[in-house]
Amino acid sequence: MSWFKRSKKSLKATAPKKNMPDGLWQKCQYCGEILYIKELEKALWVCSKCGYHFMIGTDQYIEILCDSGTFEETHTGIRSVDPLEFKDVKKYSDRLKQSMSKTGREDAVITGFAKLSGRDVVIAIMDFSFMGGSMGSVVGEKIARAMNDATKYRRPLIIVSRSGGARMQESILSLMQMAKTAAMLAKMSEERIPYISVLTNPTTGGVTASYGSLGDVIIAEPRALIGFAGPRVIKQTIGQELPDGFQRSEFLLEHGMIDMICPRDGLRDRIGDLLEFFCVAVAATPSEADKNEGESSAVS
Repeated sequence: MSWFKRSKKSLKATAPKKNMPDGLWQKCQYCGEILYIKELEKALWVCSKCGYHFMIGTDQYIEILCDSGTFEETHTGIRSVDPLEFKDVKKYSDRLKQSMSKTGREDAVITGFAKLSGRDVVIAIMDFSFMGGSMGSVVGEKIARAMNDATKYRRPLIIVSRSGGARMQESILSLMQMAKTAAMLAKMSEERIPYISVLTNPTTGGVTASYGSLGDVIIAEPRALIGFAGPRVIKQTIGQELPDGFQRSEFLLEHGMIDMICPRDGLRDRIGDLLEFFCVAVAATPSEADKNEGESSAVS
């Protein structure tokens, strides 16, 4: 049995094992590629291999879309309350406090004035890290106020949507925001104020069913999940298999639900071109207020 006895000592590593520092690499959720974080940041968090767009924060969208140093936040100090005293596994009031502490935000949207390619705009960006970007009464109110700012100061409106839908903890109060924002957009349309809707991954539920889908131009990032109900719910409801790519940007573009798909690195230039087109057209057409003033002068 000695024939099977190891006669040589096993090999030992001559150099100590090096531990890889955390936070240097990120795995692409779509293709599995391992990406260097610093390079990923330079690429605006877009996978260099497959073009997958990682979810990014509100501040990063401000940097991507707004001219440097021009963003001025508006309508601060508005916070959600708990009128229904809602409780599931945790009190709604506790969830709000936790989200405020975690994100440093008052709610799931930030609004403000800014410049984009040198042009004055009103912008609203939803924050998915705050309760999944859900639309409650505060989100609806701030969006509506941003729409009012756009109408009052005659500035184009841009909304970047990222949301899981209406906030269930506020029940009918959150659903009412769909009607409120749609009514404000109707007023903007009468005044011919341009509105560009940017849909990112994911945009679902009541946001998709209201202001997310009511833009003069609807732009989506590549492969973004966009829809009302989730694929699983739809499949169970209709009892049929869903097509490949269902509810993704490319599927919606093919079926006429959005106007274009734009990668993140070209988003500012594309919106800038659209604003140039719309604002020239608006300047050439008198507003309802101008028409009414002209009619009054003619009568007098």
